[in-house]
Amino acid sequence: MWLAFALALLCSACERARPEISTLADARTARIGVMTGTTGEAIARARFPDADIRTFDDVMDAIAAMRAGQLDATVTGFPAALQIAKTNTDVKVLDEALEHENTSIALRLTDTALLRSLNGIIDSLREEGVLADLSRRWFKDDLEPYDEPDIPEAATDRVLRVGVAATREPFSYKDSTGRVTGHDGELARRIGAALGRRIEFVDMKFMALIPALQSGKIDAIITGMTATPERALKVAFTTSYFANRQIMMTRRLSTGRATPLRTPSDLATMRVGVTTGSAHETWVIREWPQAQAVQYRGTADVALAVRTGKVDGALFDALPLRELLAGDSTLAVLGEPLFTFPVGVGFADRSDALREQFDAFLGAIRANGVYDDMLARWMQGGSAAMPTLPVDRRGPPLTFGVSDVGLPFVGVRNGVLVGFDIELAQRFAASLGRELRLSNMDFGALIAAVSSGKVDAIIASIYVTAEREEQIDFSVPYFEMGTEVFVRRDRLVGATSGGGAERAGFVDRVKASVESNLIREGRWRLLWDGLKVTVIIALLSTLVGTLLGALVCAMRMSARWWARMPAKAFIAVLRGTPVLVVLMLVFYVVFASVDINPVLVAVIAFGMNFAAYVAEIFRSGIESIDDGQREAGLAMGFSRVQTFTYVIMPQTIRRIIPVYKGEFISLVKMTSIVGYIAVQDLTKASDIIRSRTFDAFFPLVLIAVLYFGIAWILGQAIDHVERRTDPKRRRAAAGGRV
Repeated sequence: MWLAFALALLCSACERARPEISTLADARTARIGVMTGTTGEAIARARFPDADIRTFDDVMDAIAAMRAGQLDATVTGFPAALQIAKTNTDVKVLDEALEHENTSIALRLTDTALLRSLNGIIDSLREEGVLADLSRRWFKDDLEPYDEPDIPEAATDRVLRVGVAATREPFSYKDSTGRVTGHDGELARRIGAALGRRIEFVDMKFMALIPALQSGKIDAIITGMTATPERALKVAFTTSYFANRQIMMTRRLSTGRATPLRTPSDLATMRVGVTTGSAHETWVIREWPQAQAVQYRGTADVALAVRTGKVDGALFDALPLRELLAGDSTLAVLGEPLFTFPVGVGFADRSDALREQFDAFLGAIRANGVYDDMLARWMQGGSAAMPTLPVDRRGPPLTFGVSDVGLPFVGVRNGVLVGFDIELAQRFAASLGRELRLSNMDFGALIAAVSSGKVDAIIASIYVTAEREEQIDFSVPYFEMGTEVFVRRDRLVGATSGGGAERAGFVDRVKASVESNLIREGRWRLLWDGLKVTVIIALLSTLVGTLLGALVCAMRMSARWWARMPAKAFIAVLRGTPVLVVLMLVFYVVFASVDINPVLVAVIAFGMNFAAYVAEIFRSGIESIDDGQREAGLAMGFSRVQTFTYVIMPQTIRRIIPVYKGEFISLVKMTSIVGYIAVQDLTKASDIIRSRTFDAFFPLVLIAVLYFGIAWILGQAIDHVERRTDPKRRRAAAGGRV
């Protein structure tokens, strides 16, 4: 034991001694994670022949290993690297690309007509600027919501089955409703509309996509696949629709200890994040001339900059800041508010009449109590629900420019703008008999939009300042807003001192993980659906395997060679073949031309595998019964069937149940591989959640707990059967003598 402990310490010391990777040259002998079957794997093996290359099914598995110290670097495509770096402060992306590559759609080699059609569609989308617009909207370096247009689905029975690996945000992933979306999701829908075919997405492991295409399970692969000469031997590729590149990600080791912060004035010589065009920006430039004011487009960008250490702190409106901090325990307010400003609605200089109408409307709702009710709901009550208001379309539309600065003023819930300012604008439009239209834009673009006449007014908790009053007119102020500074919690003075702080930090992290991985977007439903699929597959596979195993056992013990030999072969082949191989052979070969539910295929494959083991368990249990038992039964006048039913089988069941239980629990755990044939089980649900939250550990721990719970509950059911079949326990329960 002491030797093992010493070795563990030595390994730990060696781990700490590993240098940080800053350039590709530093990775010559590194431990590098790659995704199985991707171009990143081939590039890494060719580029770093002396490195320790380790393969993973999913990029988040590699990131988890890297953050745990088991890897030094991970190679993946640029879009995935971009998303991971946004939300993991201890991960960085090297600037130098490993390789540039072309991303294309894959088809069967024989689908020449479809290939020509898709090439024409891709060329048209490129010429019209649609592909460039797709890249701009989906491959962003901020956390603002994606802007996805509504593409009407073709009203036809003709289906184009598109294979995706929907854990590859922003290429293809599943949103809160379970709908496949992303850059490639939108591209597929545009292609479907152009072809006049309805798109049906089939989500599976990336390495299973080409076998699925070759076997006819899907018609095309649209999920960020790179066209390579090796793959071109098996599938046909369209012209490229995206210029991708392979990127190396590494751990950020040299984090150091940043200067602790006590008051907002401590930031006067540091990097301070502000929203472009905001009063915060003006205040920092004027009051803290030695500070570096770092400008960002929106709320999410500013928060991300603070979270990842790109700035030391940031200024933000007090009330929206509460909403932001409620969902992120890593951030905290620093000190007291810096200043306050009145908040008003902005109008162009030529809109005096509209401004006067708003002032009159504001006075009216203050007098009749509507304004106080809005304050109570949004400001004090923390509401996020919009009331149902009448829509009047008698007059011309009224367009308000807004920016989702955060609740309680303007936020986005389920893709819809809500908040105090939105309700205020709706009530104003209704009072004029006009339909309200909202134009959501960057905060810094609001004043230019109203000045140029793009919108009629702007509302987004906008401070009334002297500089802004020189450009536009403001209404009577409808609120007084304070500005506060927020920083990373670990930057606060005394943040890491004392055990209590550490425990609180751990609890906060757990709460944040639960909110991010389960509560937000209703992601717990993915786990619930996956749990049901896992239990269904496990129970049905057990039933099929038990019945088939009994048949194979009878054949295996038969005196006739023509029954015995096939049973021996079945047992030998199934026990000697990995269950994953069996699963994929059944799906992609045996049922290649059959439109069959993948869940049924999983039941068949796991049932066959289970049957091979159960047959041997039954045989060993039967053969363990002394021949005298069988002879005694025959001597008592029982037939052979009756002897087996009433004498041999009860004793066999009691003897084999412990071993049977072990195989059954193993079967439950083996179901975790069904994602290879497009079944969304518990493990697949975890992959989807990790692809959205980029949390490497919490979903894995949660899945481990759920699998343990399933195995324990089903194991207890088998233990109950064991107790019911034990005659000693039955007699004891009945009060008999043991």
